[in-house]
Amino acid sequence: MARRTFQVIDVVEVLQHWHAGRPKTVVAASLGVDVKTIRKYVAAAEAEGIRPGDGLVSDRAGWAARVAGWFPELVDAQARSRTWPELEGRRELITKMIETNTLATVHQRLRDEHGVAASESSLRRYVGQAFPDRRSRPVTVLRPGAPVGEAQIDYGYLGSWVDPVGGRLRRVQAFVIVLACCRHMFVRPVLSLDQSSWVAAHVAAWEFFGGVALRLVSENVPRNIFGILWPAGLCGRDDRCPVITRPQGPSPAT
Repeated sequence: MARRTFQVIDVVEVLQHWHAGRPKTVVAASLGVDVKTIRKYVAAAEAEGIRPGDGLVSDRAGWAARVAGWFPELVDAQARSRTWPELEGRRELITKMIETNTLATVHQRLRDEHGVAASESSLRRYVGQAFPDRRSRPVTVLRPGAPVGEAQIDYGYLGSWVDPVGGRLRRVQAFVIVLACCRHMFVRPVLSLDQSSWVAAHVAAWEFFGGVALRLVSENVPRNIFGILWPAGLCGRDDRCPVITRPQGPSPAT
């Protein structure tokens, strides 16, 4: 069962039922709440000497004021959040980071570089409360310039296509090469991610660009393409290839 989030109005209802003389177990059953939760909230009233039917508190406004004092986390998001103190202790650092980074990047750097255990959703709630004016200010993320002669290679899913030959539904992928410096792009739809398609797409791309890039950066390379990039005879992953071992002992005289 998911954990229920209580508000002041919920606790007021609990206390009013209890103060009217209903047993805690009956209140728990009627409201669908665990009896331990009922005891938790009733204990605050009992600690101040309030007893069922004593007439000390009757209206909802009076109960709401008392509940707000007993359980500030119900009305104050900062008191309710367990991660608020951890993030508030790095407020100055977060202030600098959100100026030039997205919140996803800020969370990653806080986690990896500063050991912050708060989740990304907790960071987003914190920033929304601590920096309410941030939503109106766009974030400019500065990216380093791409080196000349570099090309980025990736595959992307385009959608499904009904093959007119046979009427079979097939997945269509996009083979993409982007020249990193000028962002000139080559896109070739393909129906398979095999080695033949990989080579043919490269040949077509270099013909389109009128040359070959100096450095290729592969982003999402299918597993069966690795046989071309790193042949088994070179990487030693094929058991059928002979294993070359270095002779032991001193080198023979020449």
